[in-house]
Amino acid sequence: MRYFLAVAEELHFGRAAVRLYISQPSLSHQIRKLEEGLGAPLFERSSRRVQLTAAGRTLAQEAPKVLAALEQAVQLTRLTASGIAPTIRLGYTPVANFGTLTVLMDALQEEHPDLTIDAREAFSAEIPDRLRTGDLDIGLALSPQPLDGVRSQILRRESVSALLSTRHHLALAPKIPLAELRDETLLLFPRRLAPAYYDGIVAACHEAGFEPDVCAFENPPVNPMLARLSSGREVGLAPASFAEHAAKVGTGVTVREVVDPSIAAELSVLWSAGGSLPAVASVLGIARRCAERNGWLGGPTL
Repeated sequence: MRYFLAVAEELHFGRAAVRLYISQPSLSHQIRKLEEGLGAPLFERSSRRVQLTAAGRTLAQEAPKVLAALEQAVQLTRLTASGIAPTIRLGYTPVANFGTLTVLMDALQEEHPDLTIDAREAFSAEIPDRLRTGDLDIGLALSPQPLDGVRSQILRRESVSALLSTRHHLALAPKIPLAELRDETLLLFPRRLAPAYYDGIVAACHEAGFEPDVCAFENPPVNPMLARLSSGREVGLAPASFAEHAAKVGTGVTVREVVDPSIAAELSVLWSAGGSLPAVASVLGIARRCAERNGWLGGPTL
């Protein structure tokens, strides 16, 4: 595969052979063996130039991923053989604890049973800086703020739903237009915990034509929030997976979809842009496969 990539980059067998420190006939022989194994020509050769075929272009896109995965597998195998089981420090927002973290942890246990995950609950706003300083290896954060030295990719995209008492007059509707919350007190987590997420809700309210009356909920655990919502005086707004879990465990609380406009909640996986443990790439790969299998992005887009 490395021989193929060298030729694909150079588009010249002679230069690729020099780069690989092998003879040109040996390189040509290896490429022919690869083509025979794949059952498709990878290069169009002439006396004047070398070009990738359609199959060759596809392989050129996919081969680096294969080589990277192989390298990670080799390093993990060496660590395991040496008796050193890698530990990954994973920081996650409380919102990820419902419907996302459990799925990811189960997949990690199945694919890498020797991998130790040290899961630590943290607020979304804290996670990027803790990754940059080396306190965490991977993070799950709600609408994280960009930070130099930290990379991120959306792992789950869902809508924000309303949590309210079953006695609330809006609970009778299957869906709640956002403008209907104009005269309600909205129960939200404080802005400092996830600024971009909070600002997205406020911006959506402005789009719907009103300034929201927000009551910041300083105590993140679910049960105190449900106790307040069951009184019927406030309406909570939270990512759908969190809201659905809360409605199941709460008494006298229900969940309703918010529309016109709907509000997006994006949970991202984050990691350090610098050097990291080989196991981090494996965890990222498993997270992406979880997103595909569970339709967290609305389809296999990762």
